[in-house]
Amino acid sequence: MLSIRSPKTGRVLKRKCARPAKKTDMKLYLNKTSPYARVARVCALEKQLGAKVSLKWVDPWADDAELLAVNPNGKIPVLVTEAGEAISESLLIALYLDGRSAVGSLVPTPDQANVLALAGLGQGLTDAAFTTVISRKHLGPDSDSTVLGQRRHNALSRCLEQLEGLVETDVMQAGINLGQIVTAVALSYMEFRLPEVRWHQQCPRLAEWLAVFAERASMKETSFPAP
Repeated sequence: MLSIRSPKTGRVLKRKCARPAKKTDMKLYLNKTSPYARVARVCALEKQLGAKVSLKWVDPWADDAELLAVNPNGKIPVLVTEAGEAISESLLIALYLDGRSAVGSLVPTPDQANVLALAGLGQGLTDAAFTTVISRKHLGPDSDSTVLGQRRHNALSRCLEQLEGLVETDVMQAGINLGQIVTAVALSYMEFRLPEVRWHQQCPRLAEWLAVFAERASMKETSFPAP
């Protein structure tokens, strides 16, 4: 309440002060099985932004009206900022979230190139695994034997082999970064959707690395549902 004395009458007038507009939370559109959405959510938790991000669970395959209103291509994840801007694509969301908190950067400047290179490799693994799952779902198992199916299979093998060779490097062993998050989610997604790909046997060091990384609270909170 604000008190103001009238210059004409000398009477004290009381007026209500306008309350500042309530700051809205960020909104993250996602589902429980998307590896891309999980990357965005893990990043939010690692940056200690979980309390500032409202989760909007949607089905991207059902042409959800609310999702289409913020992202016309109907894909998840989508992050709607406090200002109402909609950011799609998991790596772009991760970069935005990284700048929204003073908690240690997920893309530290001295190692930026190495972190982004690892993130790209992990994203490539995710893409190959995800498109394999989607192709099988809509085109049947014979899709694996097509030219595109073989390219996906070869991409999985090459990405896994390269990641196995990177396990002992600084970018994989240093403090948590975006590349590690993307890689861990990709490997977990393969365990979830492609268990027949026995990558643990051909990549034992990578399997050990994932076992340790998977114990992080952010990974446990966002784990894929049980088959």
